[in-house]
Amino acid sequence: MLKSLTIQNYALIDTLHIDFSEGFSTITGETGAGKSILLGALSLLVGQRADTDVLLDKSRKCVVEAVFDISPYHLESFFEQNEIDYAQQSIIRREILETGRSRAFVNDTPVNLSVLKELGEKLVDIHSQHQNSYLTEWGFQLRVLDIIAGNQPLLQQYRELFRRYHELKKELFELSQMAEKGQQELDYLQHQFNELEQARLKPGEQDELEEEIKVLSNAEEIKQYLNYATSVLNSEERGALLQLKEVTHYLNRIKGLFPKVGSLLERVDAIYIEARDVAEELERLNESVELDPEKLETVRQRVDFLYTLCQKHRVANADELIALYQRLTEKLQNIQSYGDAIERVNAQLQETTQKLSEIAELLSESRKKIVPAFEEEVMQILRQLGMPHAVFSVSFEKLTDFQTTGLDAVTYLFSANKQVPPQDIAKVASGGEISRVMLALKSVIARSLAMPTIIFDEIDTGVSGEIADKMAQIMKTMAGYMQVISITHLPQVAAKGKNQYLVYKADTAKGTHTQIKLLAAEERIIEIARMLSGKEITDAAINNAKVLLQSE
Repeated sequence: MLKSLTIQNYALIDTLHIDFSEGFSTITGETGAGKSILLGALSLLVGQRADTDVLLDKSRKCVVEAVFDISPYHLESFFEQNEIDYAQQSIIRREILETGRSRAFVNDTPVNLSVLKELGEKLVDIHSQHQNSYLTEWGFQLRVLDIIAGNQPLLQQYRELFRRYHELKKELFELSQMAEKGQQELDYLQHQFNELEQARLKPGEQDELEEEIKVLSNAEEIKQYLNYATSVLNSEERGALLQLKEVTHYLNRIKGLFPKVGSLLERVDAIYIEARDVAEELERLNESVELDPEKLETVRQRVDFLYTLCQKHRVANADELIALYQRLTEKLQNIQSYGDAIERVNAQLQETTQKLSEIAELLSESRKKIVPAFEEEVMQILRQLGMPHAVFSVSFEKLTDFQTTGLDAVTYLFSANKQVPPQDIAKVASGGEISRVMLALKSVIARSLAMPTIIFDEIDTGVSGEIADKMAQIMKTMAGYMQVISITHLPQVAAKGKNQYLVYKADTAKGTHTQIKLLAAEERIIEIARMLSGKEITDAAINNAKVLLQSE
């Protein structure tokens, strides 16, 4: 329940505070006094967007704050999920800064607009005049049925499946597109793959072949100098190995006489062994170098072939050709796997579609089940509102594809006159009739919603006299199980309120500002008399006002 509202620096409001009570309250005031401004400020607390245009003084921020008693409404889990401190008397505050930025707080915890809007939808239903147009939209008409039928758990289950249904359809479409594109590229990719596969590429092969060409091309010179080196070591006349052998012999002769040469002898022995190994390796290398023009030509052809492949596939070397081959392998495997993936997703889509159809059917059955009682209750209220011959019915049409609400499209059919068949309410109902039907619907769904507060913004537009009195009585009845606040221009409605508030403009040193006050008993008589007769308040108007208030 809305306990209080404080507004600072909003539109024509400098500073304003108002306390509300339970039951049925009415807000009145002359046209232009600022009733709609009050409602606009309250709308900020339920997530409506705003900018610096709302600032009365552009040099300071706007603050709108409300206290709600939420103790009966079991909102602890919502607060916990959104990491907000829970309090039975919760404070919602919205700030519009001079820069145009907006901040929102719940019990001093910063929240984003989506959280504010979700909480606001649980606390207050603001029925502004333009919302009467919702009555002609089948989405709203269907939502009313779901509220009365208590379909929220079923709808939640349906929407989760509906989201999955669309995800699978998108995935299937993308797979089909890729499969189609893959099939178009298949021949070209397969040709590239076959060419590279037949090339039998090996990592590092190009470098090895180029090194081999260098050796084969210079084999004669390489062998010549290897022979020279070998002969220097192995010459039988004065080869290095022979000379090292002689040094060893001489040092062995004096080792016993001159021990200091022992270490030198060991070093010479080591040099001799190393030199002998070098000589043997040189001989092996010499034997491995071939004078083979045919092999040289074969290797050159292989290298030329690799260069041609690199140029053809626009890569730098044979190793990049191998990487390309691996990518082609993966692409071809993917193309071949698209069929399996499409089959798998198709099966999931069929399963989801089946479940979706089943829940859509349950939703449809649940809606149709409550329709007879719903139609009768709405017509009873319309009869109370001076429409004794009103006919109200709900027409169902099955859709060919799933929507976010199932497979039902509904149309509210209406006739206000005897023996006139009901037609689409959007085509036949006048503004006053729309107002009365909307009030009837709000009355029916209010109990199902268990909404703490509902605010009507001139829902009585287009009606007067006895009908206005009946509308007020219905709102008063609604106030038996929720807080109802009605902004009205009709004295019959204003008089039915437990409390009446007056919105007015006050001249101050800072300018003309909107204010609101709770009217005392005598003030109510004067205000309702003004509503009855205008600026010239007559004795008859005052007497009529007293009668209206007494009948309350």
